[in-house]
Amino acid sequence: MSEHDGARLTSVDIAEQLPPGPPAAAELLERYQSSLTGVFGAPQAVLVRGSGAWVWDAEGNEYLDLLAGIAVNALGHAHPLISSVISGQYATLGHISNLFTSPTQIALAEKLLSVAQAPSGSSVFFANSGSEANEAALKAVLRHRETTGKRRILALEGSFHGRTVGALSLTHKPAYREPFGELISGVEFLPFNDLDALEAAFADDDVAGIFLEPIQGEAGVLALEDSYLVRARELTRGSGALLVLDEVQTGVGRTGQWFRFQAVSGVVPDLMTLAKGLGSGFPIGALVSFGEQVSALLGAGQHGTTFGGNPPATAAALATLHAVESGGLLAHVRTMGAHLAAGLRELPQVAQVRQYGLHIGVDLHPLPGVEAPAKQVVNLARQRHGLIINATGDTTLRLAPPLNLTPAEVDEALSRLQAALVGNSAHRPSAPSHIGRSGP
Repeated sequence: MSEHDGARLTSVDIAEQLPPGPPAAAELLERYQSSLTGVFGAPQAVLVRGSGAWVWDAEGNEYLDLLAGIAVNALGHAHPLISSVISGQYATLGHISNLFTSPTQIALAEKLLSVAQAPSGSSVFFANSGSEANEAALKAVLRHRETTGKRRILALEGSFHGRTVGALSLTHKPAYREPFGELISGVEFLPFNDLDALEAAFADDDVAGIFLEPIQGEAGVLALEDSYLVRARELTRGSGALLVLDEVQTGVGRTGQWFRFQAVSGVVPDLMTLAKGLGSGFPIGALVSFGEQVSALLGAGQHGTTFGGNPPATAAALATLHAVESGGLLAHVRTMGAHLAAGLRELPQVAQVRQYGLHIGVDLHPLPGVEAPAKQVVNLARQRHGLIINATGDTTLRLAPPLNLTPAEVDEALSRLQAALVGNSAHRPSAPSHIGRSGP
């Protein structure tokens, strides 16, 4: 095939290379198991289409998605603006390497610095994921460690910063860390929300930096108290250590502010990491460095990326920020989050609700004789009631729906979740029996 023939290749040509007819879900799952690395376990379903807060699987079953790709699809599935911007940008200019820049890359960096209210001299490094953003932040802290001689790096128990080696070094869960032996040295984990432990950790003036998630999503949507964040900022500023805030889950409007730190007076980080909702499903991450001195920690050749900040990714992120801003979604997130949380608190099976915008953790009452009721509810909600949610522990659910979730969708979600909770408390079997509209 000549170069010119390749230029005329269409989706029809590609389709002709695939097996005829729509494959059954069972066949697709079997092919998944035989061809993909098994780090995620068996998929819950094969999804084929989405629209807003709704998705359909390969069997035509419909689901209301209250997880949004784990806080990624900020504007839901197949948002028309995002789809148009990505396809239009790719048709104009796709990958260009980091030897060049593009108008969308520059505009996105400027917009992020603006909404973060970063001071003069601040800067942005673009990556492809939250793990990569945290790797960049860790390298900045390691540079600071080398120049200051301070050796210790702090993180918190319950933390999750990613699975690459550097980010994994900051992630607390032993099951994630132990299979890989020795990681980055000098990392210590402090008890969550423990001010006394925080004070003691800074007593020897040997801390190079501390990594904090303002809200720990993987631990069950647990928020650091305002007093903890304020004191961490005071201690780092006083000792010359760096304060790194991981806003991979909480950034870009998830909690009803652009960034969670903006809800706490007097707290501005030295470094902030972003990803997930930034590109509305298109892979992009970012490290925001606050101030000229911190921005200078990583110099030419000391870090890099092949794909980070490419035109389609930065165009998607620009469109996301525009949609959040122009659509008044920050206020909408606060309203819908309060509406959803109020309904959750009325459910008798619910023990506690932790709600920060549309970042919501739900603790269930234990059920006698039922092991891990949250995981059973997740399965029952999906299989019988067409609702996608997530369990972060034996009794804890996590909800992170699209930021543009409607009041009617909130009510529908509450109805479906209530049905799943009643079914679980009655020990109802979890054989598939979907409700809701069928897909295309």
